[in-house]
Amino acid sequence: MTTPDKTAIRNASTVIALRDRRNDPHVLMGQRGATAAFMPNKFVFPGGAVDEADASVPLARPLPGLCAQRLTEESPRDLAHALAAAAIRELWEETGLMLGRPGDWPSPAVPADWTSFADRGLLPSAEALQFVFRAITPPGRPRRFDARFFLVDADAIAGDLDDFSAACDELSHLQWVPLARVRDFDLPFITEVVLAEIAARVEDAKPPASVPFFRNDDEESLFLRLQGKSPMART
Repeated sequence: MTTPDKTAIRNASTVIALRDRRNDPHVLMGQRGATAAFMPNKFVFPGGAVDEADASVPLARPLPGLCAQRLTEESPRDLAHALAAAAIRELWEETGLMLGRPGDWPSPAVPADWTSFADRGLLPSAEALQFVFRAITPPGRPRRFDARFFLVDADAIAGDLDDFSAACDELSHLQWVPLARVRDFDLPFITEVVLAEIAARVEDAKPPASVPFFRNDDEESLFLRLQGKSPMART
């Protein structure tokens, strides 16, 4: 008899920043540390778990409506805002790049994880984020995440795209990798799957109507699509 995996699954957001998509597309990646508990040494997109404070962070502009709708499928309806805010925060923390618009933060005090962002005079803005993929970490891993992947055109990022000086030390070797060469790097399996989806979307700037969902339960693994139908279609 198989023992169910009791590792808690945390909601998480991952950002795929795409640069020069029409001429020579590049994606932003960094390398996790050798001692990291989750995916050591792998090259990954910036991202991480949703924090409690993300749900109450003000957004200058909301997610595109279609993306917010897809995020509610097989998820709590109030989670979309927190996932978008977490994506913006993780991009800032791990790369020093900002998705925001000029504005003043309302009272009460700015959450601790957002103070350095607010100090730049910007409010986080989710209008450029596109929900393009969802995956749950398989059982048996030291950490498990229900990760939503957001694609963003680098033109929407404020400031110098090559300035990573404000980044924390969670990712090293931050760089814009040519999409045609990214598989030369040491990538997690799910990152390779997501990259195939991104390569197919380079020419399409609209949010996808159908979002792949790689669902790993304790009992089985399914590759589904979130597409506004019930039940979800299997592929």
